[in-house]
Amino acid sequence: MTSPGTPASPAYRRLSVEERRIQLLGAALSLFAHRAPDDVSLDDVAEAAGVSRPLVYRYFPGGKQQLYEAALRSAADELELCFTEPPVGSPTERLVRVLDRYLAFVDQHDAGFSALLRGGSVAETSRTTAIVDEVRRAAAEQILVHLGVDRPGNRLRMMVRTWIAAVEAASLIWLDEEKRPPADELRGWLVDHLVALLAATTATDEETAAVVKRLLAQETPDGPVGRLARRVLPVVGEAAHLI
Repeated sequence: MTSPGTPASPAYRRLSVEERRIQLLGAALSLFAHRAPDDVSLDDVAEAAGVSRPLVYRYFPGGKQQLYEAALRSAADELELCFTEPPVGSPTERLVRVLDRYLAFVDQHDAGFSALLRGGSVAETSRTTAIVDEVRRAAAEQILVHLGVDRPGNRLRMMVRTWIAAVEAASLIWLDEEKRPPADELRGWLVDHLVALLAATTATDEETAAVVKRLLAQETPDGPVGRLARRVLPVVGEAAHLI
């Protein structure tokens, strides 16, 4: 019996099946975020969730592989959302917000992100590879949406997917380099990279040229495109005199 003035202990509430599954996935995601899959055991997940190992097996009878794939699917859904952005502001302003969310995700899931994209883990299967590829394709589709393109031709689609691959590579190098330069500098460079790729592709692809012309009308002089142009045009002008 509780004595007067003593706060009552919170009543125990049994978690529903879905709540327990979410709890276990949360614990697994936290571990996979900062450790490679090979370094995480079911005992680690059980301890992090404050439950027994048999309970983890009850929800994930396939063991660590099933749990890893479920955690990866959950992380992939979150990563895909990073590239979803309402059509507010210029295309490059939207791209800045997309990349800020993406790099925050990379920062928060550093070791797990590296293991995910580099592969080579015993947890890697055709299913995990398909999940990762699905995220890449979804990211490319969202970038095309921001560019205002519904049915891109081969050149434009390849250019965007090439940029997505460059973003991945830059993210991994950034983690290797102890997250230097600062995330905002990396984001600015990645925006410039896409603008430069678009500009270069306009020389040989009429569709991309039309897209760029339409996008430029939405940009502002003090936005990323304007700043990049002011830095690059003097250099290009000097080079032109040498040709």
